[in-house]
Amino acid sequence: MPTTATISLTETDGPRVGARGWAALVVLMLPVLLVSVDNTVLSFALPEISTALSPSGVEQLWIIDVYPLVLAGLLVTMGTLGDRLGRRRLLLIGATGFALVSALAAFAPTAGLLIAARALLGLFGAMLMPSTLSLLRSVFVNREQRRLAIAVWASAFSAGSALGPIVGGFLLEHFSWGSVFLLAVPVLIPLLILAPILVPESRDPDPGRIDPLSIVLSMAAMAPVVYAIKEFAVDGVTPVVAILFVLGVGMGILFVRRQLRAETPMLDMALFRRGMFSGAILVNLLSVIALVGFLYYVSQHLQLVLGLSPIEAGLALIPGMGMMIVSGLVVVPIARRVRPEVLVPAALVFSLAGYLTVAFTTHAHGVAPLIVAFVLLGIGIGAAETVSNELIVTAAPPEKAGAASAVSETAYELGAVLGTTILGGIITAFYRNSLVVPDGVPAAAAQRAQETLAGAFSVAEGLPAATGQALQQAAADAFGTGVMATSLIGGVLVIGAATVAALTLGRRLGR
Repeated sequence: MPTTATISLTETDGPRVGARGWAALVVLMLPVLLVSVDNTVLSFALPEISTALSPSGVEQLWIIDVYPLVLAGLLVTMGTLGDRLGRRRLLLIGATGFALVSALAAFAPTAGLLIAARALLGLFGAMLMPSTLSLLRSVFVNREQRRLAIAVWASAFSAGSALGPIVGGFLLEHFSWGSVFLLAVPVLIPLLILAPILVPESRDPDPGRIDPLSIVLSMAAMAPVVYAIKEFAVDGVTPVVAILFVLGVGMGILFVRRQLRAETPMLDMALFRRGMFSGAILVNLLSVIALVGFLYYVSQHLQLVLGLSPIEAGLALIPGMGMMIVSGLVVVPIARRVRPEVLVPAALVFSLAGYLTVAFTTHAHGVAPLIVAFVLLGIGIGAAETVSNELIVTAAPPEKAGAASAVSETAYELGAVLGTTILGGIITAFYRNSLVVPDGVPAAAAQRAQETLAGAFSVAEGLPAATGQALQQAAADAFGTGVMATSLIGGVLVIGAATVAALTLGRRLGR
C-alpha cells in the first residue's frame, strides 16, 4: 500500500473537475442535509412528542437513539455492500426507503411504533451516508478540489442543523410533530431524479464479501454497550449493566478477530494501522459526542426552562450553526499551511471555551450565555470536522473509499448515540436525583414528573396554578444541576479529542 504522503502528492496533481462535478456535489449534499435537519428537528420536536405520546424516560432516549444505533451498526456492512454492488445504486435504494418510512413515522400513534419506524430509518440511512462520502472521493480526485468539496459537504451538516430549527419551529407551531418527518420527501425526490444523471457509479474491483456473521457481531457489539451506558447513567452499576458491557466488548473482540483472519474481510482492519486515519476517526467520534450532547439538552433548556417557542429556540441557535459553517470553510486555506496536529487542537480550544461558558452560567442568566457558548462550540467543531474528514478519505486507498467512508460515518453516528446516551443519560440521572416534588402533587403525576423534564411541565399544566408553578420551578432547578455537570463532562471530551489530534494526526503509515 502507498503511504499517506504518496497518496497526497498523487491526488494533488490529479485532474480537476468542472461544473458537472460540482453539480454532483450538490446532489450528494442532499442526504447529508436531510440527516442533519432530521436530528435537529427531532430534538426540537421532543417536547411535543413527549406530550403527545407520553413516552417514559427510557423510551424518550430510544426515540432519539435507535436510529443512529441501527445506522451505526450497519454502516460498515452497507459500505462494503456499496463497494460490491455500486455506491450510487445503494444510495438510490436507501433514499427510496428512507422517504417511504419517514412518511410512516409521521403518523406513528405510539412511542413504540415511532421507535420501530426510527429503527427502519436507521436501516435505510445506513445505505445513504457511506455512499455520499465515497462517491465524493471518486468524483474529486484532485486533493485541493476535494478538500474544498469535503468542507462544503461537511458544511451541509451545519447548514441542515441551522435550517432544521427554523423549518422545524415553523412546522411545530402550525402542524403536529409528525410533520417534521415529512421533510424527507421533498429533499430526497431531487436526489432520486438527479443522481442517475450527474453522479457516476463507482465500486471496489476487489470488495470484501458480505459476511452475515460479521453483521450480527457488529450489531451485538454496539447495542449491549450503548444500552449498558444508558442503564448506568440512570441506575448506576448493576449486574445487568456489567453483563451487557462485557457482552458487547466480547462481541467486538470476536468481530475484530474475524476480520483479521478472513481472506477477504468485510472491514479491512489494515486501515486502522494508519495513525492519521485512526486519529481522525477518534477526533470525529469525541467531537460529535460533545456536539450532539449539547444540542440534546440545550433544546429542552431553551423551550421548557426558558419558555421559548420552538422557532425562537431555533433562532437562538442560528449564530452557532452559522459559525460552524463559516469555520469549516475558512479552515480550508489554513489547512494548506498549518499541520493538522496543530490546527485541530487549536480549533477545539474554542469548543472547550463554549462548554465552560455553559458550565459556569446558570439558567438564571437567560439565553445570551447559551448563544455565546454555541458560537464558540460551533467554531471548534466546524473546523475540526472538516480537517478530520478530509484526512480520513485521504489516508485510505481509493479502492477502499466505501469502507473508509463507512468507518467515518460509523464514528459520527456512534458519536450521536453516545452523545445522547452519555450526556442525556447523565442529565436524566441528575434530574431524577435532584427533583423535589412539591406538596400537593398527586402520586401518579409526581411519578410522571420524575421521568422527564417535559413530563414535569406537562403535568404542571393540569395542576392548580400555585402548585403547577412550584413544580415547574423545581423541575427547572433540577435540570439546571445536570447542565453544569454535563457541560464539564463535555469539556473533558473536547480535551480528549484535542489530545488525540495532537498525538496522531501527524503520523503516517507505519508510525
